[in-house]
Amino acid sequence: MSADQSQPQDAPTHWRGILKHLGPGLIVTACIVGSGELIATPKVGADHGFSLLWFIIIGCIIKVFVQVELGRAAMVQGKTTLELMDSVPGPRFIVSWLIWCFVLMFIGVFFQLGGIVGGVGQVFAEGGINLSDRALAVFVALATAAILASGKYQHVERFSIVMVVLFVISTGYALYALQAMPAMEAYRITGDNIREGLSFKLPDNFGTAFAAFGMIGVGATELIYYPNWCLEKGYSRNVGPREDSEAWYARARGWLKVMRIDAWVSMVIYTSATVVFYLLGAALLRDTGVSDKGMILDLSNLFKPLGSSGWTIFLVGAFIVLFSTLVSGSASNARLLADTLVLYKLKPRPETDAERIRLVRGCCIFIPCTCAVLYVLVGAPVSMVLVGGVAQAIMLAPLAGAALWFRYKMTDRPLQPGLTWTVLLWVSALAMAAVGLYMAQDKIRKQFKPKPAVEKKASLEGNCFAKQPGFYQAPRPKTNL
Repeated sequence: MSADQSQPQDAPTHWRGILKHLGPGLIVTACIVGSGELIATPKVGADHGFSLLWFIIIGCIIKVFVQVELGRAAMVQGKTTLELMDSVPGPRFIVSWLIWCFVLMFIGVFFQLGGIVGGVGQVFAEGGINLSDRALAVFVALATAAILASGKYQHVERFSIVMVVLFVISTGYALYALQAMPAMEAYRITGDNIREGLSFKLPDNFGTAFAAFGMIGVGATELIYYPNWCLEKGYSRNVGPREDSEAWYARARGWLKVMRIDAWVSMVIYTSATVVFYLLGAALLRDTGVSDKGMILDLSNLFKPLGSSGWTIFLVGAFIVLFSTLVSGSASNARLLADTLVLYKLKPRPETDAERIRLVRGCCIFIPCTCAVLYVLVGAPVSMVLVGGVAQAIMLAPLAGAALWFRYKMTDRPLQPGLTWTVLLWVSALAMAAVGLYMAQDKIRKQFKPKPAVEKKASLEGNCFAKQPGFYQAPRPKTNL
């Protein structure tokens, strides 16, 4: 739905005014710091040690250029990302071919959120609530739907800010404790570890690393719904209806600057958090790894530096991280679901803000409940999260192409970026396309690879939907965690 553009105003130039208008990036950060950072990133560290630190950092930074370009087009045109994607030339059946690619990815995202619902359920189960993690997952989904029932931007933004602050404090303290506590000297991160991580060493198997690339930083879904939050924040409305005048271009340039600051501030936050989780995973999870049935117990080793209190602090921190992602992610994907229903003409296009809110509210209830059902059926949170990561990684290639199309065909010349930004945009788009194409061919190759006669245990690179054991009730940890 196009933004309401009835009250144009100039962008703030003082830092206090700019800070007041930040927010979309913090919502995206609250989405980012869950499945990618708490689950996928430590797993990459456990699998590859410190050697892929450079890959994690670049993965976070490089996608910001595509993120801003998508936001630029949405702000200038006053349309959501999916509306803009529907205008990309190519084959059409009801909607553009690019929307069909998005829908296929969106199915994987439901599994990813289902894994997060199950993760929160496992946190409650490990905290002593005497119910199965599946039953608790249903409760968590209903609580999420209740929180998001209003469908309003302000509620999601405030919730996200609180959760991001708590998250940064808990993870930063865990890293500090790892380096400061004498009992953790054997696990301490050294200068040699950091140098190894920045040596640009390539792994033998890119599967898990590229799946993580699809989620760390801004993944495909975050790239798509970030402009939606910018519209709801009012950036496009403040620019005003499009007109060929210097005053309009001046307003647009001012609000584009605010959006860029918003994107870069959030990038600093989630990149720092991602690096912390990667370092903790590389230092503390090399021996244990991260499994489906014992995900929470395995990940609790990240807070081993905190001693006997680490278990409690980890449960609180895991709840903050996973629940913030579940709430913010459900709210964000509800906007995409609403746009999808309208584009496929399954719902009439809302004509007023009240109609839009009602549609989004229904999607906010539908998404967490559906994800809970998926978790009850599958019950493998790590594999479910990585399914979403693979789907997002594959979507990066067409999304990168769309960003370049928007840059050259849908942005007024006075608002197009300069040479340096354009070069970095191309680098970002090509890197995203390379990862997407690699993941696509890798999955196709594995699909047609002859299967061994002996049934093997499901792995994260193999069949994520192989029959899983029943819900997991981990034993109580010892005090020397």
